[in-house]
Amino acid sequence: MASTTSGGTITRRCSCRSPATGKNYGKACPKLANRRHGNWSIRHELVNRSDGTRREFRRSGFESSADATKELGKVRALLAIPDEDDPTGHLAISDMLEDCAKKKEPLPDYDETRRRLAAGQALNSKRTVAEWLDLWLAGKKRLRVGGYKRYECDVRVHLKPHLGEIRLDKLNVPHLDRMFDAINEANIEIQEQNTQRRAALDELKTIPWKGAENRARRKWMKAATDQMPPFRRVTTVNTQHHIKATLRAALNTAIAQRIIPNYNPAEHVELQPGTKPKALVWTDERVAHWLATGEEPSPVMVWTPEQTGKFLDHIVGDRLEAMWRMNAFRGLRRGEGCGPRWIDYSKKSRSLEIATQLVQDGWEVLEGLPKTNSGIRSIALDGETIELLELRKIAQQEERREWGDAWQDTGRIFTEEDGSLLHPGKISDLFERLIAEAGLPPIRLHDLRHGAATLMLAADVDIKVVSETLGHSDTRITRDIPSMHLRVHLRRCSAGNHYGVTGIVRTCLKGLFLSGKAPYSG
Repeated sequence: MASTTSGGTITRRCSCRSPATGKNYGKACPKLANRRHGNWSIRHELVNRSDGTRREFRRSGFESSADATKELGKVRALLAIPDEDDPTGHLAISDMLEDCAKKKEPLPDYDETRRRLAAGQALNSKRTVAEWLDLWLAGKKRLRVGGYKRYECDVRVHLKPHLGEIRLDKLNVPHLDRMFDAINEANIEIQEQNTQRRAALDELKTIPWKGAENRARRKWMKAATDQMPPFRRVTTVNTQHHIKATLRAALNTAIAQRIIPNYNPAEHVELQPGTKPKALVWTDERVAHWLATGEEPSPVMVWTPEQTGKFLDHIVGDRLEAMWRMNAFRGLRRGEGCGPRWIDYSKKSRSLEIATQLVQDGWEVLEGLPKTNSGIRSIALDGETIELLELRKIAQQEERREWGDAWQDTGRIFTEEDGSLLHPGKISDLFERLIAEAGLPPIRLHDLRHGAATLMLAADVDIKVVSETLGHSDTRITRDIPSMHLRVHLRRCSAGNHYGVTGIVRTCLKGLFLSGKAPYSG
């Protein structure tokens, strides 16, 4: 049984079957004369899809014709919201109704739908934060690997677990406050668990190996330690600021696409101020403290010119000597040091173009552009670095002959002995071993970059020249270098080795002078 109303159809059907055939009676069911028998359904034609195919809004399961009529009235009202000459609006409303029918969701509020359509916002207000973050991330895959990984990590580890089930248009500041409160509570738990595990391991070290009782105790302690959670890192304040920035960027995109109203709760959540690790110089006093306690004064440490000279003395003759030298004097990033190509090197102009770098994705090595657009630059080379590069070219030709058909022609200046790409992670490990062999206080490979900037600034090289050499996007980044202490240190020191203090500063200046970027007094 069916009835047609203005713009739609109401139908009543039942599930009764004929005892003789087992088939559904359909419209022939004898009980349909009773208006309480069966269920009512509605159907309404929608605007054709963008590809021209026809579609309808269908919904069933109503207990009475009144309920079905009421629902059909809502459908007609929603379809009447756009003006007659607004095909885009009609298409958007029909898309929304088709989506509601597929997902079996309630029809959206009339007034809210009208407001969203007038504001040019997306009509599907049921989208969750998790669904939007996935869409937003999919559009970020064109970013450099490192940048995309940071976004992906924030979304996967923090944003989706804490906020994923919330409707995107309902997200507010209290939701974010609760997320960061939960992160800080987890930090306390992680710190307590780390302390317990560290104490257990320290106690295990004190138990002697000899004696059956001691061995039994060690076995018990070892089993107890294995049951404890592994050491974990806390989510620092700086990381929380990055999580906030990731969410802010994702929500700004949603606002720009008119998916949500012009309000970004991530703009208004308050966090503790972030602190950037302060770079410190390895003075004699700090070295003595490190030797006595094993504690490093700061996560970011910089060598003095004497210490840099000692390192460069130690790696004389190393097959990667030229790479270490360029890192120390020109501040190349790790991937930039691993990835220069012969086509980017010019002996005639005494320069190396930094146009590519090797980046680590998991353990896979990928080729990419430098970190920023400013990272694409030309660096000046001093005479000794050029000599080392020419020797590297000869050595590489010999390695090519030795490996024969197994040689991998990557076109890189610095490679493994078979010509394959250097792995950035392995280079960091090698750097740590070389530091230990030289008896020097530890720094990260990236801290050689800070050291190069410090040396140039301490030698009164113009800060704009230093910024361009390092590939900084802003001179304010360059100004945050601990050069003041080295200015004092340089006045007190004299040359003591092949790469002595005076020689270090001369080399920093000489390459820039030869390139015409800085004055050189000899």
